[in-house]
Amino acid sequence: MIGRGELNLLKMENSTKFNQEYYDRNVNNNITKVHKNGHKNGVNGKNGNGHIQDDWKKDFHESFEETPLVAAILTYLCYFVMVVIGYIRENFRYYGLEEDKTISEPKLEGFVPLYQSWESFYTRNMYRRVRDCWNRPIASKAGPYIDVLERKSEDHNWHLDITGKKLNVMNLGSYNYLGFSENTGACATSSIDSVSQAGVGVCSTRQEYGYSNIHKELDTVTAEFLGVEAAITFPMGFATNSMNLPCFMQKGCLLLSDELNHASLVLGSRLTGATIRVFKHNNIKDLEKKLKTAIIEGQPRTHRAWKKILIVVEGVYSMEGSIVRLPEILELKKKYKAYVYLDEAHSIGALGPHGRGVTDYFGINPKEIDIMMGTFTKSFGAAGGYIGGSKTLINYLKANSHSAVYSCSMSPPVAKQVITSMKIIMGQMNGNDGLRRIRQLAWNTRYIRRRLQEMGFIVYGNKDSPVVPVLIYYPTKVVALSRKCLAEGLGIVVVGFPATPIIESRARLCLSASHTPEMLDKTLELFDKFGTELKLKYSKKSRIADYREDDSILIS
Repeated sequence: MIGRGELNLLKMENSTKFNQEYYDRNVNNNITKVHKNGHKNGVNGKNGNGHIQDDWKKDFHESFEETPLVAAILTYLCYFVMVVIGYIRENFRYYGLEEDKTISEPKLEGFVPLYQSWESFYTRNMYRRVRDCWNRPIASKAGPYIDVLERKSEDHNWHLDITGKKLNVMNLGSYNYLGFSENTGACATSSIDSVSQAGVGVCSTRQEYGYSNIHKELDTVTAEFLGVEAAITFPMGFATNSMNLPCFMQKGCLLLSDELNHASLVLGSRLTGATIRVFKHNNIKDLEKKLKTAIIEGQPRTHRAWKKILIVVEGVYSMEGSIVRLPEILELKKKYKAYVYLDEAHSIGALGPHGRGVTDYFGINPKEIDIMMGTFTKSFGAAGGYIGGSKTLINYLKANSHSAVYSCSMSPPVAKQVITSMKIIMGQMNGNDGLRRIRQLAWNTRYIRRRLQEMGFIVYGNKDSPVVPVLIYYPTKVVALSRKCLAEGLGIVVVGFPATPIIESRARLCLSASHTPEMLDKTLELFDKFGTELKLKYSKKSRIADYREDDSILIS
């Protein structure tokens, strides 16, 4: 018995009974008629049928191989050496033995430093040496190939100058999961046409004169796509989390957050004023332990029952490539009368036989999720975000969300891009092009994961996650791999400390439906070459993957 912890979050209806007729009519649309070949991406080819499969764990394959001890020790040593050299050079600059090229904060009498910190030291002495591997400007659409502007430095990366040369490289760094980042085709045409109708911007909020028929259509189509009663859209994905979480939680509430949640969720959680408990990544036992303890002990000092409890998780974790264990999360939700906030920024469009995200992947009724959040910046090739749920929830947000009340509405061409791409995915436009993209992404994902594992790389995440982290560990090797790949025509993203744990630097590949098998084979060829050259094949596990890409039947 939780008492007031049984909550009354906007009197939302948490119906756990699945209405199959409604789901088929409003969510699956025409696509359900296409999927009759017995091969579906997800849980043993059975997901998307409207109920959770009891055997989903049998096909839930995730890999997180432990960091090799030698790699961990040498990685720490690399950073130690860089820090020592950094402090030596800082002293050289202080005494005038080395030219100080930094833009330092002026020392004002009586004022403490405003922004000088350890981060500044790290930027000057470590990041500066390798910053050519990041912030690379492009001069093209973010499609399967991109034009990267070449930069060179004559002073060891203190300054990077654009040479004017363009490097055409394969793009495995953008979140263009379904390949809708295009400058031709139905989406581009509809966006261009909307400019003549509604202009580029509306110059107002949705509560004043910033809500047009295009925005109304966007809200309606988004709700239909998600399979929920209603939806509200926002012009910025990050603000969709950070500005809306405070609408639901406040002092006296308990918020349970996965330790690897995105920065927007972390910021939004802090802004709520609620008590925050962080549980181990995707660890259901740890989550339940913290839930039990919190309910038994109640609020700090007063020990009163919590006003409400909210579990905050993501569908696909963008740094680990893992997928939330949603069926088990929902079991805890029902057991302890908590609410669930699901961030589908990286899973919507990219998972499930119909591209409806992680609920589609597990065959779960979307109405079982209290608050469904996602962004349009990945699978839809646009910008902005959404929240879907009950009509009561959405009406509350329309009146209380800072992101809705105070921000300018989404640009009409961007809204049209989202509407058109969603209709294509649902099969309402362009025939079966949406299904073709979904299946191609599923095939590409499993294919490249399987091949990398067979080569001996340590690959993190779920077999169906289009985010593919390849562990590199050493900061020196991270930089070497990035530069070598770019020189050979492959654009990848590399990530290191402080964005990752200090001993888990990695290369992160993002798969797209627009990647052809030839492009993937070329990528694998380069990784095999550089993996051998740089000695990056650390895996000690069996190189025979227990899954294949054949489950996804491609459409030409």
